[in-house]
Amino acid sequence: MMYEILKPISAELEQFINTLPKHSLGKTMGIHTQKSLPETDNVQLAIITVNENRGVSSAIDNVGFDEFRKNLYQLFPGNWTKKIIDLGTIEAGESIEDTYVAVKMLVADLLKQNIVPIVLGGSQDLTFGMYRGYDALEQNVNLVCIDNKIDVAADVENPSENFMTRIIMDAPTNLHNFSVLGYQTYFNSQEEIDLIDKMYFEAYRLGEIISDVKIAEPVLRDADIVSLDINAVKSADLGFFSQFNPNGFDGREICALARYAGLSDRVSSFGIFNIDNISQKSLLITQILWYFVEGFNFRMNEYPYISKSSYLKYIVPLEEQELVFFKSDISDRWWIEINSLENDSRKVLFPCSYDDYKQSLQSVVPDRWWRANKKLLG
Repeated sequence: MMYEILKPISAELEQFINTLPKHSLGKTMGIHTQKSLPETDNVQLAIITVNENRGVSSAIDNVGFDEFRKNLYQLFPGNWTKKIIDLGTIEAGESIEDTYVAVKMLVADLLKQNIVPIVLGGSQDLTFGMYRGYDALEQNVNLVCIDNKIDVAADVENPSENFMTRIIMDAPTNLHNFSVLGYQTYFNSQEEIDLIDKMYFEAYRLGEIISDVKIAEPVLRDADIVSLDINAVKSADLGFFSQFNPNGFDGREICALARYAGLSDRVSSFGIFNIDNISQKSLLITQILWYFVEGFNFRMNEYPYISKSSYLKYIVPLEEQELVFFKSDISDRWWIEINSLENDSRKVLFPCSYDDYKQSLQSVVPDRWWRANKKLLG
């Protein structure tokens, strides 16, 4: 059984749980202890930690997660109805590729059971293992990385820096769209930025998101996988860090993004990466996870899309075409019509924002709509 590769929490952590209030997460969620593995029946979310950081060239020590779990277990759930379990830790394989395979197998199994994996680990290249877990589903995958780097390069010598190149190039090529939220220009070459633009992928600078965090919501609403590099958060807010970074998202902004990811009816896996033995002590990491679960508990079930009768339709005529928008009367969220990837004669609804609708009224074609159609036309 594949769950046998998971290591339970330590005996010390079990003793810690005994000291917690009865309504805390440590007392209310299923946990993989020395005695038993939690059942997956009627479970919607599963936490997995991965003791692997060989994708970071400067890291040599194993990653511990005891402090992370202590911070998590003593939090209290919100008004949640969804069941969450902690499956324990995947230990590093003999090679980093072995670890990718272990992550792939567990993610694939959980997805088959309609359980959302929440993966926390060392280097962000573990996203590659999560992505490969979708192979069995035989569907196109949208990936969003919240990151200060774009992580796309011409070679794959260093998996931490170039895992996105592998995702884009390695067969089977299931990737449909890739978006980066919060990249910082001085950490990225112009070649990488130009390459993203040439492939009609999306990249949003840190300043764009900070000025209006709501612009990230449609991007996250359209994601299957959300991968968060903890280095996207400024060190002052993270609290515990190995390398000081003065710029990045603050605590409120990163928690808002995590909640948007949780609210997305489409997001089916979530990861937080580049956690080491210092940063795992950060209370903010557990709060990011908390806000993702909070959002998940308040999903609106608008994907796959409900009947168009549940939307208000807006038609905006432009010079050469007309743009068709839909606004949900349940959530007030917006969509725009585009051609289907499988059938050009069929239309599908693509997430957008109210600002996209307002721009179209000024005869400005929304950038996300333009990129989506360019990608469909090849």
